[in-house]
Amino acid sequence: MFKGHPKGLYVAFFANMGERFGFYTMMAILVLFLDAKFGMTPEQSGGIYSWFYFAIYALALVGGFLADRLQNYKSVILSGILIMFLGYALMGIPGMSYAATLVGLFTIAFGNGLFKGNLQAMVGQIYDDPKYSALRDSAFSIFYMGINIGAFFAPSAAAGIRNWWLATKGFIYDANLPALCHSFINGTMKDQTQFQELAKKVSGKEVSDIAVFAKEYLEVFVTGYNYAFLIAAGAMLISFFVFVTCKGLLPDKKKASQKAANAAPEMSKEEEKQRLTALGLVFLVVIFFWMSFHQNGLTMTYFARDYTMQEVDALSYLIFDLKSFLAILAALLGVIFVVNKGSSAVMRNIGLVLAVAGSYLAYLFYTKFSATNPIDPEIFQQFNPIFIVFMTPVVVGFFGYLRAKGKEPSTPKKIGFGMIMAALGFLLLLVASLNLPSPASLAGKPSPLRVSPYWLINTYFILTIAELFLSPMGLSFVSKVAPPRFQGLMQGGWLGATAIGNKLLFVGSSLWVSIAVWQVWGIFIVCCLISAIFIFSIMKKLEGATK
Repeated sequence: MFKGHPKGLYVAFFANMGERFGFYTMMAILVLFLDAKFGMTPEQSGGIYSWFYFAIYALALVGGFLADRLQNYKSVILSGILIMFLGYALMGIPGMSYAATLVGLFTIAFGNGLFKGNLQAMVGQIYDDPKYSALRDSAFSIFYMGINIGAFFAPSAAAGIRNWWLATKGFIYDANLPALCHSFINGTMKDQTQFQELAKKVSGKEVSDIAVFAKEYLEVFVTGYNYAFLIAAGAMLISFFVFVTCKGLLPDKKKASQKAANAAPEMSKEEEKQRLTALGLVFLVVIFFWMSFHQNGLTMTYFARDYTMQEVDALSYLIFDLKSFLAILAALLGVIFVVNKGSSAVMRNIGLVLAVAGSYLAYLFYTKFSATNPIDPEIFQQFNPIFIVFMTPVVVGFFGYLRAKGKEPSTPKKIGFGMIMAALGFLLLLVASLNLPSPASLAGKPSPLRVSPYWLINTYFILTIAELFLSPMGLSFVSKVAPPRFQGLMQGGWLGATAIGNKLLFVGSSLWVSIAVWQVWGIFIVCCLISAIFIFSIMKKLEGATK
């Protein structure tokens, strides 16, 4: 999988890893932060979430335009990293106003617009070299792993910082309390019995003044999230250091363009038009994928909070506790090294040590867990990135096997298959939700019916496979098809289409408060299937653009 790739790929890999850690720290907790800080409803926080996600990707068009005009991708990327750092630092200030929150979110979005698409364009430029061109699809899959290694640790970091801060003030975490605190403060709470019980539970003592408790718990809870945003700011500094020290390994677009201009004629206007049309059609399809997939930080987080079991047994907790999960992952990695026929004797020995040590540590953690263990709703978002990391080699190996047999599907076909698999993922959630009460009927109270966390985990697994068929393949398709003079802009176009899909995220939060839960997932199933049908209907046009 890693064999034969140039060093520049790994510079982009690690720079992106730090940035994505910061970004997914934000996305794991943003709606929960907004609900707790400002007492927002899911529809209100979903609106801000969708606007922020829209801006993150829409501003990539601005970043791509600047980089193409200046022919200086590296400087634009560095500027983006520094601007994102300032945005996360602003979000990390406790007690900030609603206006300051919006300014912080816009600053992050603008910096991301300068960074994300242009870094992707530089990866594509590396593989414009004929010597590496055959490795383009696998290169973007490896690059995508960098995104998700950073993203894996983000939810645990955010939840860990919040829980630590609560503990320093004598509290423990309960996902239901922020909404109940706001309900009490606003005077809309009719029955205080459940609120009193939870207040005693998280305080470890009787609460004599429930009004003081409500205000204090909210303040401590929200401040914990502010400190999590500061962790995201620190991750940006890591990305900055990696990029600055190793940017010499990345291509210089201005020099490459001058050399190419002297060596070959420009692409004809007709060919440019054909390629841009093909890209536009793919962009149209991915709008509906991202509208559905990025519900992970919105309606799927609400599903985790409101409808998924809040406690699990010791065996299940192994994959929710970060330390024990890392031990299991080390053991699995060790097994892979041992059974891989291509592993050297040294690697097999290392694998054996990892397998034994990881298994032993996981067992030790297991013996220390309680019979029931609380889980946080945002922690579910760690499963998608870790599935990405472990399944990327499998998917890349599968495509490599098909390539050797002369049966590898084209990049557009991979995207189409990804849409079908996304529909299957939401179908699983639909089945899990059939007997659940609607959010409207609950009126802010905890649901009496909750489902196993494995419904959500398995949904994340299926959506991860869909993502691997679609997202890195889409990045590869754009880098392959984009006319040379529009490389940055077309990567921005891919992200712009993602932006539109993200703006449509409000569809999920709007439906969430008005229809049954299973019907929400049904809407996304229909969107994914229609998109799949469309992309297969224009397959010849798309495949022709890649030749």
